[in-house]
Amino acid sequence: MAGKFEIFADQGGKFRWRLKAGNGETIAASQAYESKDGAKKGIASVQNSAAGAEIVDLTTAGK
Repeated sequence: MAGKFEIFADQGGKFRWRLKAGNGETIAASQAYESKDGAKKGIASVQNSAAGAEIVDLTTAGK
């Protein structure tokens, strides 16, 4: 089963999203957005950027 993004309102009335894996585990969570549209744009940014994102291993820096 594919993952999914969920948009929800937090206790302060701001919008957030979380990315859930196919097994239901949350694997990423967003900052708070003032609007639902802002949260949707945040999701789109992750979708567009993640496929080509570089992996930087900071555990090996300076060794």
